[in-house]
Amino acid sequence: MTTPYVIGIGNAVMDVISPTDEARLQALGVQKGIMQLIERERSEYLMAAQADDHGPGRAQSRLVPGGSVANTLAGIGMLGLKTAFIGRVADDALGLSYAEQTEAAGTVFVNPPVGGEQLPTSRSIILVTPDGERSMNTYLGISAELGPDDVNPAVFQGAGWLFLEGYLFDKPKGKAAFLKAAEACHAAGGQAGIALSDPFCVDRHREDFRRLVAGPMDYVIGNVHEWASLYQTEDLEAALAQAVADCGTVICTRSGEDAILIREGERVTAPVHRIVPVDATGAGDQFAAGLIYGLATGAPLAVAGRMGCIAAAEVISHVGPRPERDIRADFRAEGLV
Repeated sequence: MTTPYVIGIGNAVMDVISPTDEARLQALGVQKGIMQLIERERSEYLMAAQADDHGPGRAQSRLVPGGSVANTLAGIGMLGLKTAFIGRVADDALGLSYAEQTEAAGTVFVNPPVGGEQLPTSRSIILVTPDGERSMNTYLGISAELGPDDVNPAVFQGAGWLFLEGYLFDKPKGKAAFLKAAEACHAAGGQAGIALSDPFCVDRHREDFRRLVAGPMDYVIGNVHEWASLYQTEDLEAALAQAVADCGTVICTRSGEDAILIREGERVTAPVHRIVPVDATGAGDQFAAGLIYGLATGAPLAVAGRMGCIAAAEVISHVGPRPERDIRADFRAEGLV
């Protein structure tokens, strides 16, 4: 049997992580503990401020490739499957580092960094205070310009699974890229899916999302709030009933509660073992990684769901959005593989 091959399309965002202190946050005008979108000028100011921040015993900034789907692919790759990432970076220091680190971690970075662009590589400037709180300042830059020209159908030969990021749905070019990728994936005999990503994103593009879920998507992952937003109801069961009428495989995560998975008349729940999170960043990304690994390797639906829950539990037990230990060992311990 050939190894399943998973392709992802999403925002290529370099995380620039720096330790700092409360006084420095205040001086920079950064609101503690939240993620906010910022403009290019503000991002360049914060990057320069970080470079100049040499407080006593202060470590230098770390550059860590991020972005929701990129984090999911990293998790899938660590579980042993082939992965490739379609994202857009500029031919600048951050973009070259992003592509190099992605390849070094085992995921093929499909498109070369783009030269001559006006927009720089996307970055999230993350300031970490001694209490572990992460204050994230994200500039979307060139990654938000990803479009159909970035999707080469030849890449999908041999690919069994495609995973898309709802965040990229904010621009017409992103929507066109998704449709082209789904068509190429289906032509190659694969399955295409999406994470709804954000209830506000769903609010902005509800009709387009509905068409996508009811059309080319074979599986869709969303949380309670995203499904409620998509179908404009506070009744989760009503939302899931509509989702199942539209899509073959429907997955609903519920923070701290069992996940619900429905496929072709089969409905199962995947138990969540509650733990106190150290850092909730990446929980959804790694749930998707465990789930897609299970689906791609032909695991029963309940097992694939449990794999997602185990992967999510690991990533919230430490700082950072990617696994730090062998998740397959956890799967083996529960008799899942």
